[in-house]
Amino acid sequence: MKQFDIIVVGGGMVGAATALGLARQGKRVAMVERIAPQAFSPEQPMDLRVSAISPASVSLLTSLKVWDSVLKMRLCPYRRLETWEHPECRIRFDAQSMDLSELGFIVENRVLQLALWKACEAQENLALLCPVNIVAMQPDGDGHRVELESGEVLHGRWLVGADGANSRVRDYANIGVTAWDYRQHCMLINVKTELPQQDVTWQWFTPDGPRSFLPLTGHQGSLVWYDSPSRIKQLGAMTPAALKQEILSHFPKELGDIEVLQHGAFPLTRRHAQSYYRNNVVVLGDAAHTINPLAGQGVNLGFKDVDALLDVAADAGVEWLNDSVLGAYERRRKPDNLIMQAGMDLFYAGFSNEIAPLKLLRNVGLKLAEKSGPIKKQVLKYAMGL
Repeated sequence: MKQFDIIVVGGGMVGAATALGLARQGKRVAMVERIAPQAFSPEQPMDLRVSAISPASVSLLTSLKVWDSVLKMRLCPYRRLETWEHPECRIRFDAQSMDLSELGFIVENRVLQLALWKACEAQENLALLCPVNIVAMQPDGDGHRVELESGEVLHGRWLVGADGANSRVRDYANIGVTAWDYRQHCMLINVKTELPQQDVTWQWFTPDGPRSFLPLTGHQGSLVWYDSPSRIKQLGAMTPAALKQEILSHFPKELGDIEVLQHGAFPLTRRHAQSYYRNNVVVLGDAAHTINPLAGQGVNLGFKDVDALLDVAADAGVEWLNDSVLGAYERRRKPDNLIMQAGMDLFYAGFSNEIAPLKLLRNVGLKLAEKSGPIKKQVLKYAMGL
C-alpha cells in the first residue's frame, strides 16, 4: 500500500490545480485520472470546450507558476462584453473603464489542463497516476483506501473529489445533491469568422434561449446556442453547410459570415452538493456544484474553490487534518456558489419568456443598468472575482 497525505481523484483543470497547490505546501499527494490530455500542437484545431478565465483565476494560476505555460500555447484575451435582448437596450462592459488591460481570456480547457499537468509532473512529492481506473474506495482507520484496477492500493488522510458532476467520490462519501434539469441543451460550434472580433464576447437573448459568441485566436470563435433538446438534436444532424445557414438565420448581424469547423452538444443541469465535506472527504469544482454556463463562470467558481481550500490548509499548518479546516472551506465557498447559481438562474428565467410586461421591464432594466456607472462596475468586479 502506498501512503499519501492526500489523494485527489480527477486530473482536470480543478483537480490538477488542487493537487499541485497542496503538493507545493509540502504534502504528499497522489492525483488519479482515467484519461490523459492530448499533447498540444499549434496546428491542431481548437477544442470545443473553452472557458472564460477571470482575472481571479489568472491570479491563482500565476501563483501556481503555470500561467506562463498557458501563454506559450494559445489563448484569446477579450476587452469588451455586451449583453442584450433588444438591439437598442444593451449593457456594455469594457476593460478600459475598469483600468484593466483585459476583462479575461478565452482558453481551451485542455490548454489549461496541460499547463497544470506539466507543473504536476515536475513536482517531486506529487504522484500523477494516469491512465488508471478506481475499482473501490473504503474508509481505513485514519483515512481512505483507494484500490486501482492495476491492483495498486493507495491510502490518504484526505480524499479529494474533483471528478466532475457525476462524482464517484461524492457518492462514496454519501453527500447528497440538490439537482434539476433546465430542459434545454447547449450546442457549441467552432467557426471561422469573416469579421475580426477577437476583443469582444457577446450574448443575445431570444425566447428560445441565448446565443453567444466567445472569441478564439485568428478569426475564429466559439458559438453557444441554447435551445430545446429536439432543436439541438436537429441542428447536430445537419451538414456543415446547412448548419451555417441556420446560424446565419438565427444569430445577430454582429456575427457576420462564418464557416462551420466543428460542433458538439450537452444537456443543461444544475447540481449543488448538500455538503462540501464529510469524514475527511472533500469535493470541489463540478463535483460540488454545476451552474448554468450563461456567463462562463463554471471553471472560475472551481478555481475559487481551489484557492479557498489551499488557503485554509495553509493557515492550519500542521493542524490541517482538523475537521474545522474543511468546515472553514465550506463556509467560505458555499454561500458564494449559491449566490452565483441563484443569480444565473434568475437571469436565465427572466429572459426565457415572452410575457409582454416582463419583456419591457427587462429591456428597460438593461438600459438603466448600462447607465448605472458604479453599480455596473461593481457587478462586473464581483463576476471577475476582484
